[in-house]
Amino acid sequence: MDPQAFIRLSIGSLGLRIPGKPLTAAKSDIHAFSSSCVCEIRLRGFPVQTTSIPLISSPETNPDSHSIASSFYLEESDLKAMLAPGCFYNSHACLEIVVFTGRKGSHCGVGIKRQQIGTFKLEVGPEWGQGKPVILFNGWIGIGKNRQESGKPGAELHLRVKLDPDPRYVFQFEDDTKLSPQIVQLQGTIKQPIFSCKFSRDRVSQVDPLSTFWSSSADGTYQDTERRERKGWKVKIHDLSGSAVAAAFITTPFVPSTGCDWVAKSNPGAWLIVRPDACQPESWQPWGKLEAWRERGIRDYICCRFHLLSEGQEGGELLMSEILMNAEKGGEFFIDTDRQVRAAAATPVPSPQSSGDFAALSPVVGGFVMSCRVQGEGKCSKPLVQLAMRHVTCVEDAAIFMALAAAVDLSIEACRPFRRKILRGTRHSW
Repeated sequence: MDPQAFIRLSIGSLGLRIPGKPLTAAKSDIHAFSSSCVCEIRLRGFPVQTTSIPLISSPETNPDSHSIASSFYLEESDLKAMLAPGCFYNSHACLEIVVFTGRKGSHCGVGIKRQQIGTFKLEVGPEWGQGKPVILFNGWIGIGKNRQESGKPGAELHLRVKLDPDPRYVFQFEDDTKLSPQIVQLQGTIKQPIFSCKFSRDRVSQVDPLSTFWSSSADGTYQDTERRERKGWKVKIHDLSGSAVAAAFITTPFVPSTGCDWVAKSNPGAWLIVRPDACQPESWQPWGKLEAWRERGIRDYICCRFHLLSEGQEGGELLMSEILMNAEKGGEFFIDTDRQVRAAAATPVPSPQSSGDFAALSPVVGGFVMSCRVQGEGKCSKPLVQLAMRHVTCVEDAAIFMALAAAVDLSIEACRPFRRKILRGTRHSW
């Protein structure tokens, strides 16, 4: 398997010094001031990211050099677009960090606007595409205007901007997950078959009054008007030789919560993600657990929460991801320690080697692990999956993430609202 080139642009070690103000202020004032300092991190073609900036009160103190506040992941096409001059500007794209103090809101009926302190800019250059680790900036820099009239210096921003190669494997399900599609690896315009996906569901007794399950109507919509639970769904991932190398199956049925017709957070459905046990043939070893439920509102969302099952962790579970996806439009499920706040571990986490104990467990070698883009309810998803190369040491490592991606995709359908009880003499629900 050949990976595609990706670049990770990380911005971290953030800190702000405002000479005069923090050094003479009381501790409570320092805390109040620092808690309202934020920055917007902008890069052409990507959503603006906002993060807080700690105030550094001592001139001898530097921020944590390992902290990461923001990350961008760039493909080759992204770099080409950034290096090409735009229609209304001549320069290349810039990484721009705009620092603000003050909070939006009001006080005594009077609107309060945040104040811009200064801006840091770094132009995108050819070195961004060389595929080598590069520290683009590291240290303190003055931002904004110096207050020359008063003889006082302006604010200073500390940051570390680094480029790292972050190659990825890109896979796609060639059809809807329920249709047991082939899974191919994408390399430009080339599609290389890697896995096959086999979806099945347990048969239920014909005398079971809840036996109607996903019967398809002429227009392709699903009618589960009589069944009040969704269970028995299984997905197996097979390699090219036909051997099962990963699987996912429902362990906690998707059922409507009391007083409603949808799967609620109080009682989520759950999948167990498993891989073959190397010590016991024909046996499976638990790897992860995926829970899913529906969040109701103006727009409905499906929440997917993933725990890694690790014997080295207390309780055996480590929360790795909790993502909301639009129920109608779908979205992206991902595992990325740069983009999510993980539950803090009280004990050191062992250094992982592969997807069996992948590197997202370590804050030093964390970052992007995987992403899976799926469509919304009633749509053919054909999930698109990206995996960080550093977490894949063999084909079986990739297979376990395919099983997770299939479970995420099927959870969109499993969390669809259930129909109400059927009235006698009619097929309409109430």
